[in-house]
Amino acid sequence: MSYLAFTFILLMISFKASFMRCQNVSCNSTDLRALIRFSNFIEWGLDWSSSESNCCTWTGVTCDNSTISSKRVVRLELGAKKLVGKLSESLADLDQLRILNFSHNLLRGYLPGKLFGLQKLEILDLSYNYFVGPIPGGSDLPLIRYVDISKNNFNGTLYATIFETSPHIQVLNLANNYFTGEVPASFGSCYYLQHLFLDGNDLTGNFPESLLQLRDLHTLNIQDNLFLGSLNEGISNLSNLVELDVSFNRFSGILPDVFESLGKLEHFSARSNMFYGHLPKSLVNSPSIITLDLSSNALSGTININCSAMLHLSSLSLGANQFCGPVPESISSCQSLSNLNLGRNNLSGEVPYAFKDLQALTSLSLSNSSLVNISSALAILQHCKNLTSLFLGDNFHDEQMPRNMNLHFRNLKTLVIPHCGLKGQFPIWLGSSKMLQLLDISWNQMTGTIPSGFHEFKFLFYMDLSHNSFTGEIPVSLTELEGLIKKNVSEERPSLGFPLFKARNMYKQISSFRPTLDLSYNKLSGLIWPSFGNLKELHVLNLKDNHLSGNIPDSLSGMTNLEVLDLSQNELSGEIPLSLEKLSFLARFSVAYNQLHGEIPRGGQFLTFPSSSFEGNKGLFSDNVTPRQPQPADEEMTIIGLQFGFGAVTGFLLTVSFCFLSGWVFRK
Repeated sequence: MSYLAFTFILLMISFKASFMRCQNVSCNSTDLRALIRFSNFIEWGLDWSSSESNCCTWTGVTCDNSTISSKRVVRLELGAKKLVGKLSESLADLDQLRILNFSHNLLRGYLPGKLFGLQKLEILDLSYNYFVGPIPGGSDLPLIRYVDISKNNFNGTLYATIFETSPHIQVLNLANNYFTGEVPASFGSCYYLQHLFLDGNDLTGNFPESLLQLRDLHTLNIQDNLFLGSLNEGISNLSNLVELDVSFNRFSGILPDVFESLGKLEHFSARSNMFYGHLPKSLVNSPSIITLDLSSNALSGTININCSAMLHLSSLSLGANQFCGPVPESISSCQSLSNLNLGRNNLSGEVPYAFKDLQALTSLSLSNSSLVNISSALAILQHCKNLTSLFLGDNFHDEQMPRNMNLHFRNLKTLVIPHCGLKGQFPIWLGSSKMLQLLDISWNQMTGTIPSGFHEFKFLFYMDLSHNSFTGEIPVSLTELEGLIKKNVSEERPSLGFPLFKARNMYKQISSFRPTLDLSYNKLSGLIWPSFGNLKELHVLNLKDNHLSGNIPDSLSGMTNLEVLDLSQNELSGEIPLSLEKLSFLARFSVAYNQLHGEIPRGGQFLTFPSSSFEGNKGLFSDNVTPRQPQPADEEMTIIGLQFGFGAVTGFLLTVSFCFLSGWVFRK
């Protein structure tokens, strides 16, 4: 063998040995001990093997090749692992750690103070846990760029040095905790901050002036706090803002006319404050705004949106203010508009004919105004082919519900027209709205029978026809609604970009509505169909105050998700079926004022119902409950007699005297 060949073989052997040593390099011993001590504080969810000494192979652990002899832990990512337990101070020994992610777990307790001394840490995500206490003081995170501790139970003030010692931080999310006090001036030293989330806390004071120094800020969310005073005109300094949300605070005064300086602003929400006055000229002419929500304030004047300038406007919510005048026809020029809420204002007149051009419109609320001519409104709005949600309640008073078969709302999923006093019969033009999911035409004056054919509405899960004068039998097809028989996931329930109101109640997201059939306060007669028992997904069945007769079907026990069952004030006879004891979710139940007899069931939820649920049925009895019978008004008044009155006054005076003497009323 030649010398060259021999040398080559030696080099290959040496290379192979060196390669094998690199392959077998394990994690640093200090890091290993730190992770083992950390794992001792985790009660559940960690699947690390104690027999494996190379921690670099453990779930969520990433190492680098910083040294020849060992690898250093640089990333610890255990998000959404269902971890239960607390954090150990040993994590501070991972001095090369750059990323720490424990988000979306079940971790609790206080944060170790030493955790905020990791010199190499760049990303810290502890969001969606149950951590408590204040942010540890004395922090030193010189390289930190991203901090998210949202959705926890942190409290205390924000006066922590993390803001002074972290000049490179770009994202800071402190949302949905219990922080109090004012925003400290030290925030102003975070010059590179781009996204700041302080929403969902109990922060106070005026608009934080320290934030006006953050010229690179793209996102500023301070909604759902206790801020007050005027909206600082200095926000014009934040020329890079894309999203500004100051909603659900106590801000007041006139909105500053500075939006021409916010040329990148796309999303602005000041909902639920106390702003008044007219819309700022620079705001209604902003070419960058995409979503604008100023609902639930005290803004007034006319709605003078300039659609020729606001070319990108897709969502406009001005509801619950004091705007007046006709519905502005100029809005029809906002061709990108998909959500429009003008409800709960002082608008009047008719729906403008030009609204038929709003082809991108999906959700429209004009409720609680003084609009007229429902026939014209529906004839115009049917041309909005993408319309899925329509809210017109508390308008068109005492008009006639149109029966025009030429009306077609083929994509409509939500129709709400209550509190209008509309006359006429059930709108048969809804027969073409096969996508319908929620229908509310309650509190009107409609008569006639409820039509059949509801089995064709595969997605209908909420229907309120209460407080009308419908007659005849309940259509059997209502017991064949596929959306109430089984969960239907093939059709999503529409989401809305604004709150909607029915009388004094606010509509939330459509998906939050309980599956409901409400036919109460009508003049319906006939039987309660046994096939109602097929509606396993129904949560509320209200048939109160009709003329229904016959027995209560045994099969109603099949409505296994039922929470409310009200059959009171009818003409029902027979006994209360014992099978109803199986309705384990039933929270409200009433058969009061019928003609029932027999023993009241004593099992299941029936143990929780008050006697008023059964009163007015002379034949009902129970060992534990004696149904009350209606009493004359003059007898009810004798409950408060002389003896009761004297005792009540004496007791009240003694209680007040005790409170004053003990210092409970006036603190010492």
